[in-house]
Amino acid sequence: MTDPADSVLIEGQKEKVRQGLSRRLRAERRFRAYGVVAIVLAILMLLFLAGTIAANGYSAFYQTWIKVDVFLDAELIAPDGKTDPQTLREDGDFRGALIESLVASYRVRGREKENRLVAMFSTDAERTLQRHVIANPQLIGRTVSIWVKASSDIDQLTKGAIRRDLPESGRKVKDVQLAWYDRMEQDGRIETRFNTGFFSTGDSREPEQAGIWGAIVGSFLTMLVTLILAFPVGLAAAVYLEEFAPKNRLTDLIEVNINNLAAVPSIVFGLLGLAVFLNFFELPRSAPLVGGMVLA
Repeated sequence: MTDPADSVLIEGQKEKVRQGLSRRLRAERRFRAYGVVAIVLAILMLLFLAGTIAANGYSAFYQTWIKVDVFLDAELIAPDGKTDPQTLREDGDFRGALIESLVASYRVRGREKENRLVAMFSTDAERTLQRHVIANPQLIGRTVSIWVKASSDIDQLTKGAIRRDLPESGRKVKDVQLAWYDRMEQDGRIETRFNTGFFSTGDSREPEQAGIWGAIVGSFLTMLVTLILAFPVGLAAAVYLEEFAPKNRLTDLIEVNINNLAAVPSIVFGLLGLAVFLNFFELPRSAPLVGGMVLA
């Protein structure tokens, strides 16, 4: 027969086990809840960050264009009478033709107003006109209507980033430019288009001409160099250490160092790599080769 004292002891132990199990289950549920809350907060912060970037940067995907009437004066564009593409590129004064037409269209008097009118257009406008004339040389001597990019200030005005109610000294677009802009808008000469150049052009000092294509190509080449250098070397080193290297103090030291290096912030490797490749080996700056070697 079981001793009553032993039965009481066993029941007490079972009760303690049940209580401990209940505490562990509650702790596990709390831990899971904390994990879910942390994940939800992380997702919300990510969505907030992505939403902020999208809200502030979506306007870069469209761009302001202005329609202008340009008289293709043969004396400026083809002074020698030659209309082959090479001659037009080298000798054609497309900027002069554009400025003369703008001054005549808006009856501008004075150098200051002329500069303000020209500043409403991107410096890419003359190249747009040049490409159009080279493709259609028979238009020389006629007046043509062509759409050109607006300057970054006018683009920001169209997107509402520049406030009209500010005093003239407090905004980049001056009163006379606002008057010209309103006239262009009333005449249907202002429109916004999808900014395809954002994906097909590289860096530029002119905001309206800048794009991400250079960054995309540079990133691809950097990752390609990294893959070519790091993959075979890393794979060969791992296979050698695991399968062929003798187990001794040297291999143990190498493995310990590899594990320790994994905890070093990547910025340290970047700074050391750039210091070595740029200062010691004098490799070119901002080159995908250097970036790939540092990452590898």
